Amino acid sequence: MRVPDPSAALAAAASVLQAPIGGMLEPLSQAVSEFLPHQALAMLTGDCARHPMKAYGETVLTEQITSAELARVGGTVEVGRPWFGDAYLAGGLIPALAVASRPAGTSGALLVVVTAGEIEPTAAVRDLMQKLWDLVTLHLPHRAVNLPPADLSGNRLAAGERARAIAELTSAHAATLQALLSTLRSRRLDDAAARRHATDLAVSALIELRAAADLDSSLSEEQAGPAFDRLAGKLAPLTRYGEVSLELAGPRDRGRVLPGDIANAAQALAHNTVVTMLGYKGLTRIRVTWEPSGSELRLEVRDDGPGVLTADALPLRRLTELATAVGGALSLDAVPGWGTTVTAVLPLVPPAPKLQDEALAGLKPRELEVLERLARGLRNRQIAEELMISEHTVKFHVAKILDKLGVGTRTEAAALAHSYA
Repeated sequence: MRVPDPSAALAAAASVLQAPIGGMLEPLSQAVSEFLPHQALAMLTGDCARHPMKAYGETVLTEQITSAELARVGGTVEVGRPWFGDAYLAGGLIPALAVASRPAGTSGALLVVVTAGEIEPTAAVRDLMQKLWDLVTLHLPHRAVNLPPADLSGNRLAAGERARAIAELTSAHAATLQALLSTLRSRRLDDAAARRHATDLAVSALIELRAAADLDSSLSEEQAGPAFDRLAGKLAPLTRYGEVSLELAGPRDRGRVLPGDIANAAQALAHNTVVTMLGYKGLTRIRVTWEPSGSELRLEVRDDGPGVLTADALPLRRLTELATAVGGALSLDAVPGWGTTVTAVLPLVPPAPKLQDEALAGLKPRELEVLERLARGLRNRQIAEELMISEHTVKFHVAKILDKLGVGTRTEAAALAHSYA
């Protein structure tokens, strides 16, 4: 293992920071391979709602490493203190170097490097990897907030699909395991040792399922208060030494949970709107209001400037693209001489997909109704209640839908429905 070269370290930092957020591991791998031979890299972060886990390297490893495995490794690593040892990854124990970082205002990120061979990285290599990862994670929130509209839209769809898939998996397996526990705890069974062993297995499986749901929540959600505080930190430098005063009105319910992609989109909208308003002369005050209510997040930015911003202006068109990318809407109220108000309303729940009859022409009207609710993540009982039919009839329709669409699971049918939405 070579001694780290300072110039190589700087080159590594530059190449990673210039890469798109989804492709940062490849240049990182190439840059650090000179002083840290490895087979694969994997990262887990809470600052990217679309793909919280990313991996790069030998496919035999990257295709097998799971976010749950990374989360377990993360539980043994202290922020700022590199760790090396045998980690359970890709279904087995393999030597790996792990570094964790959590700069202020971020959700933190973990990097795991599956090393080549069993040679332990030197203290100098560990320290360099930690400092390099600290630098990378410092820029993750900024890059997540400034995603282009297409990526914001992808974040919204991916986060919703991931949550629905995990919820369905958790519900199905939890019901099965709870029934197993009930059976194994029956007094009619006299094999106490077998019963205890099976009970332990079932309890462990339940814990794993709940951990999966908790992991998804931690990676794809953020409380309204901390999200607004991050926005305030980004806006403060814009007016700190200028003549324009900045007023910030945060959410009354600071504990309200927001989808991570919506929080990022709202921050991007507020920041870009304030920057746009500061480009006009004559204003002395900008007020930013951020309030989640019901199923929507309402963002309002108001100034006392000339009020000449128009709907067809390039800055406003870009703001509109950002809002619509996550299913929201943007409105402008500009009165010459009185100021400008830009209001964005963003949804806090994924919209119900609109199915296109021409794309799913093989389904009957009732089957389309069932599929639409299935795509929203509803269970059979909930679908039956909404359509006022029996649960048995719902099961019949679901079976027909799967057969006609040529898929094997409800999740695949839901994904297909969303692809046509």
